[in-house]
Amino acid sequence: MSLFQQIEEKKPSLFGEKRVALEDFLSKGFPTKKDEEYKYTNLKEIVEKDYNFSPSEHHSITKKQLDQLHLGEEHFDFIVFVNGKLHKELSNISVENAEFLTLKFALSHESYSEIINNHLNTIANKNLAFCNLNEALHENGFFLHVPKNVVIEKPIHVFYLSQNQDENTFYNTRNLLVVEEGAKVEVIESHHNFDETYVFTNSVTEIFADKNAKADWHKLQNDSDTSYLVDHTFAKQERDSLATVNTFSFGGKLVRNNLDFIHNGENINSFMNGITIIGGEQLVDHHTAVHHKTPNCESYQNYKGVYKDSAKGVFNGKVFVDKIAQKTNAYQQNNNILLNEGATIDTKPQLEIFADDVKCSHGCTVGQLNDDALFYLRARGISKKEAQALLLYAFANDAMQNIDIEPLKLKISKLLAEKLEVEIAFEDLD
Repeated sequence: MSLFQQIEEKKPSLFGEKRVALEDFLSKGFPTKKDEEYKYTNLKEIVEKDYNFSPSEHHSITKKQLDQLHLGEEHFDFIVFVNGKLHKELSNISVENAEFLTLKFALSHESYSEIINNHLNTIANKNLAFCNLNEALHENGFFLHVPKNVVIEKPIHVFYLSQNQDENTFYNTRNLLVVEEGAKVEVIESHHNFDETYVFTNSVTEIFADKNAKADWHKLQNDSDTSYLVDHTFAKQERDSLATVNTFSFGGKLVRNNLDFIHNGENINSFMNGITIIGGEQLVDHHTAVHHKTPNCESYQNYKGVYKDSAKGVFNGKVFVDKIAQKTNAYQQNNNILLNEGATIDTKPQLEIFADDVKCSHGCTVGQLNDDALFYLRARGISKKEAQALLLYAFANDAMQNIDIEPLKLKISKLLAEKLEVEIAFEDLD
């Protein structure tokens, strides 16, 4: 039975908005290569598999396994979902003056109904198949509400783990982050499959940054080759706010990242950075969009990609500037390095500008490592792989400049070296 047929069988059990969302999905089906937005990403491998929608809750996650995933336990709060369920015994939350809950709990308690009704599913695009599917079927995820002027000092790392599944498993993860006026928070999200069976995660995240708020969301993607991830993240910003979404893609068989920023006030700053380093037959597809709807705002997109073996990358970045959005400053750049002849990248930066007093730029490059720089390093006794790693670290480094979480920055540097199969003391590079 195809995944579509499995989903279709869920219809009789759904009611209200969930049923409407599922009907919208069923009317359109999964995107295919005939759809312009999926022209370079074939989902056939994912949707033709059978999946279990009700994963076994039993797990045997050890502290050692978790420790290998942590970026520095003493510096972070963390929350752990295993097989779709929150496990408090594996989590550590010291957050005060903020509401950190599972979304399922928040949805079932009237005291959270107002903030849920005002935010949940209000900026997620209802014309997108995976968003409708997530709205219909989501059962796990978290809700974080940061009240006015509350600063959460420790980054919060959210783990989604899958283990002890005998069948391919389908997860629909839903996250909601509401950061009120003057508040500040940083979140790290990662998904990990510990099984040889396949995991398909359809994730939707909505981020709201109120006046003068700061919200940073870091996606650390380093999953196994039996993992698929389709991620949609929407961020709505109010006046004087700053929001960042960093996406670091190192693992997963097929990863599709969709990112939409919506400006709803003046003096807004938005940052989108991405680093992709993949090999084998992996595919990572980044689709970004910034909607400049108000004057005097800035957005920055900086995506770096390194592809080896038969890996494939896709970048489609869009900037929309409305007629009213004068004095917009928008920057978009995608740079890529192909380490092998079999590696490919399809890149398409786009600008749609209807205002006449703006400063907007976009560009992309595709190439190989500089032979002269490589020769310079090798002439000084550095091996070829180590020289490549140093050059690629320098290549990717400017996409990490606005990361103020040092353990995260160090982890990314080490993953780069790991992908290139070298050992370098990156702690000494700064």
